[in-house]
Amino acid sequence: MMERRRMDAALLVLFLVHLATALEVPLDLLEGLPQPPTITHQSPKDYIIDPRENIIIQCEAKGKPHPSFSWTRNGTHFDIDQDPNVTMKPHSGTLVVDISRTKAEQYECVYQCTARNKHGTAVSNNIVVRQSRSPLWSKEKIKPIVVQEGVSLVLPCRPPAGLPPPIIFWMDNNFQRLPQSRRVSQSLNGDLYFSNVLREDSRNDYICYARFPYTQTIQQKQPITVKVLNLDAINDTMAAFYNDTDLFSEDPADERKPTFLIPSGPSSSKMVLRGQVLEMECIAEGLPTPEISWTKNSGDLPVNRTSYLHYQKTLRIVNVSESDAGDYRCTARNELGSVYHTIHIMVKAAPFWISGAPRNLVLAPGEDGVLTCRASGTPKPSVTWAMNGIPIENSPKDLSRKVEDDTIIFSVVQTGSSAVYQCNVSNDYGYLLSNAFVNVLSETPRVLTQANKVYQVIKNHRALLDCASFGSPIPKITWFKDSRSSTLDGDPYIHHDNGTLEIHVAQAHHSGKYTCVAGNTLGIYENHVYLEVKDPTRILKQPNYKQVQRGRSVVFECKVTYDPSLQPTVTWLKDDGELPDDERLIVDFDSLTITDVTENDAGVYTCIMNTTLDHDSARAELTVVGATPTPAVVYERPDPPTDLELTDKKKRSVQLTWTPGDEHNSPIQKFLIQYEDSLHHRGHWHNLTEVPGTKTTAHLKLSPYVHYIFRVLAVNSVGFSRPSFPSRMFKTEPAAPDENPTGVHGFGTEHDNLVISWKPLTGLQSNGPGLHYKVMWRQKLMESDWTKVTVANNSKFVVSGTPTFVPYELKVQAVNDHGAGPEPAIAHGYSGEDLPVAAPENVQAVLLNSTLSEVHWDPVPSKSIRGHLKGYKVYYWRERSLHKHNPHHVEKQILTFSGNHTHGILPGLHPFSLYSFNVRVYNGKGDGPPSPTQQFETPEGVPGPPTSLVVTNTNMDTLTLEWNPPHDHNGHITGYTLKYQPVNNSNELGPVEELALPANATSFTLLNLKYSTRYKFYLNAKTVRGAGLAISQEAVTIMDEAVTSRQVDIATQGWFIGLMCAIALLILILLIICFIQRNKGGKYPVKEKEDAHTDPEFQPMKDDDCTFGEYSDNEDHKPLKGSRTPSNGTVKRDDSDDSLVDYGEGGDGQFNEDGSFIGQYSGKSVSRETAEGHESSEAPSPINAMNSLNSFV
Repeated sequence: MMERRRMDAALLVLFLVHLATALEVPLDLLEGLPQPPTITHQSPKDYIIDPRENIIIQCEAKGKPHPSFSWTRNGTHFDIDQDPNVTMKPHSGTLVVDISRTKAEQYECVYQCTARNKHGTAVSNNIVVRQSRSPLWSKEKIKPIVVQEGVSLVLPCRPPAGLPPPIIFWMDNNFQRLPQSRRVSQSLNGDLYFSNVLREDSRNDYICYARFPYTQTIQQKQPITVKVLNLDAINDTMAAFYNDTDLFSEDPADERKPTFLIPSGPSSSKMVLRGQVLEMECIAEGLPTPEISWTKNSGDLPVNRTSYLHYQKTLRIVNVSESDAGDYRCTARNELGSVYHTIHIMVKAAPFWISGAPRNLVLAPGEDGVLTCRASGTPKPSVTWAMNGIPIENSPKDLSRKVEDDTIIFSVVQTGSSAVYQCNVSNDYGYLLSNAFVNVLSETPRVLTQANKVYQVIKNHRALLDCASFGSPIPKITWFKDSRSSTLDGDPYIHHDNGTLEIHVAQAHHSGKYTCVAGNTLGIYENHVYLEVKDPTRILKQPNYKQVQRGRSVVFECKVTYDPSLQPTVTWLKDDGELPDDERLIVDFDSLTITDVTENDAGVYTCIMNTTLDHDSARAELTVVGATPTPAVVYERPDPPTDLELTDKKKRSVQLTWTPGDEHNSPIQKFLIQYEDSLHHRGHWHNLTEVPGTKTTAHLKLSPYVHYIFRVLAVNSVGFSRPSFPSRMFKTEPAAPDENPTGVHGFGTEHDNLVISWKPLTGLQSNGPGLHYKVMWRQKLMESDWTKVTVANNSKFVVSGTPTFVPYELKVQAVNDHGAGPEPAIAHGYSGEDLPVAAPENVQAVLLNSTLSEVHWDPVPSKSIRGHLKGYKVYYWRERSLHKHNPHHVEKQILTFSGNHTHGILPGLHPFSLYSFNVRVYNGKGDGPPSPTQQFETPEGVPGPPTSLVVTNTNMDTLTLEWNPPHDHNGHITGYTLKYQPVNNSNELGPVEELALPANATSFTLLNLKYSTRYKFYLNAKTVRGAGLAISQEAVTIMDEAVTSRQVDIATQGWFIGLMCAIALLILILLIICFIQRNKGGKYPVKEKEDAHTDPEFQPMKDDDCTFGEYSDNEDHKPLKGSRTPSNGTVKRDDSDDSLVDYGEGGDGQFNEDGSFIGQYSGKSVSRETAEGHESSEAPSPINAMNSLNSFV
């Protein structure tokens, strides 16, 4: 049975395809039918193979007779029999290349398969066979990297180029992936980027791995060692790493705003193909770590196709379309600032089908047909045709065939014209190759639907009876029922294009035998099927809400009615899942019993009744409570009304009464009455009316030809009750329609037709069976009779052969088997438009100024417009500039003036130019012919700014300005105006000087300028119409040599003179004290107390050498603090020399040129002079002066 259903489905699909004119001849069902070859399977265009396995190049095709196969390799015939390594599979074109005795490289070629039989030849795509490659990583010695903490770092991967490219990832020695974050991430090319490095980034096993997917091999790069140090640690370890280490930074890594590591510069561009994946990345360095965000300048990012990778650093858009082109901005931001980069995306497109590939045609002799090869791409692709693999221009001539770009039109085809046509669509980014055959056949009709098939449907549901057929010409399908007294047309039958007969609302009387007749000019074929309409499955008594004490039993009832020929099965669910496997739950056909109830039994129970055609379900809730609850006021929804009864039945009204249910302590506020139309909308309930809660009757107004079933819901403050049980059905009698269709319109789709359309009535508005429409029309303003036609099962009618664009009066009236609707209102419309046949006359241009012109024309007569006047279009273009140096160029522009205008303004014209223009009227069909082309010249205007202004030959009081004339002269240049003014350090502008320069000047030298002064220059050109925009430039004159040679003499600085005076006074005091002590002999009682003094700030002087005791040289032989030790490690002194000259008061104490103190108070000591001669001069500052003093002390 299942196999038979699959066969029926296959036949139906086959027939649908046939009716769409894309017919595949059913070779497996209809023996002996000829068919040209069709390629059914082939290898991909870019075919990458595994070099370790045999090469299999697939090519499968079907046809009658079965096609034979041949191959080309690199464009020439491939003789398979001459190659011992190549075999072709039997009854197939698939090639198998045995590479066990050869290398796969020898078969890296371009292959194409050809399948042919006596009815035509089909060809495959060009199959480019390439073997996958996984080259080894080049050996290299990678030096350890020492980098300062906080700076950025890039670890390059640079994997070997493979086919296809490898997948890159970073791991450590333990094959664990290295952690990545916003700070550390991998780029698209595999490099590892650190926005800033931390001490914990130090490791010796940064390893880049490359996995080659085809060969499933993984290769690794040599490990990279990274050592992250702070600045002090770098200085300590510099010597150890000096010869074999890359040091990336020596400066302290302070916090800094972001900068981009990739991409570089403020902007970049990228091209992507339509349908591919677009990946853009921005990786920034900075401290703190920057955050990356993405925006699109010209719109929003596509929500459903956008994702972010690598912690927002990569923006990924899948299935790219033309709308994704534009500028994308990535922004890197941290606490110190932000930076952005703009990526311009260009979307190109390889060819793609607009409405699918060309479809096969099966035509009878004498019929017409069309092959369409409609594709698009960027840039626009070219289309070429071939027949049986030969370019169509080289194929035999066929008068029944006409090629028009992407379309081949066949007219009155003849037997023997069968062939396979190839359509090739190509541009710079790819190609599409499609085969489509034209099969000319003469075949009598055959019905493919299984004979005597039985269809079963539920009453009031839709019934579909199939009649799949084949024949050439395409058969016409006719349906009959039982006695075949008349064809089945009109309500309730609907005929589909594929031959299927539809009964929208099946009733019991529709059951019976149906005959499908397929006929064409060669014969007829009959097939019989049977329809059985079954009663629906309905649950009559639904389970109710239950509240049960723990340990008690509960029963849910579920009584059902069903068609006797359909045996239902019952299924119970708990909380939408299967019932627990518990013996306490007892399932009968119409009930569910739960014994010894526990808290776990609480929930919602659903009863489902299933048949092979339909099902019905109902649910109820079980609440489990403990001890008997204490009485309390409980507010609940009301119980549903009961005992619905229909009385006072009339043609269009009925009285409905009911009994209210329990209010549950909340008064009923209102009743809602709903109805179901079992004739037109079975299973759908609609609100009809509401009545107050105090009433239990309602007088209901009804529509004709409706099978009403009513139900009532009660409403209180808690909510709606459950619906009542449905009432008995009440059928209203059919009647003529009460209304006509609305929305009547008349318009033309061609120049010689009128399409009349309307909004059809609903089933409820039809008022009876046999609904159809009387469509009436006549030309307006003509005393003619109405033309009438009857239309059923449609909402439009096409009137052919009408005059072009003529007003019509229209009427559409609803009619059924019981009469016509009211007299319809008259609507108005027009027949189809055609292109205008006349151009505007008396066209002239009036110049308003150098950039504005007004165009006038006479309106085109309405009769010549032949359609709704949409407006006028002015086509205008600049022929050339009237300036002799400007090149000729043409750039057409169009200005559209909607409505019945007779003039229009042309803005934005170029001054001093020659323009051409014409005017056209246009309607809904398109543009009319152009008026005779006329010309006008725009007057001169002010020129544009000079194209450049450069300052050269800058001296102390002169400089030269050089410039190029304006790009847009806009007239004859009469001269230039040069203005300039000085600018001080506060950016304040000085007085302006102005010079007039001749028109032929391109440079000028300014004299007598102030030296070392910044000037701002302004230069503009002039025509007779005035001066144009100025170009500006700034420059600084050179400083005077005498001034530049002057240096600040530190000896004249006030702070330095004061410091030296203080030092001299201190030295004098020290010398006096030392002199006094020498006269006393250095022995006095107080000295012992001074030696014992513990005050750290008290520094006694030594008796022997008049120095401070803590800094004695002859005791410790240590270098003085703040001075440098002589090369021999000692300081020579002459004990016999004790004059003041030894302390610097002689002629040797002096200042250096830069103000540093170099007198060492050494007197005649040669060793001191030698030692101090190794001192390097230092910058003049108070600190250096104090160091000189320390050297003395």
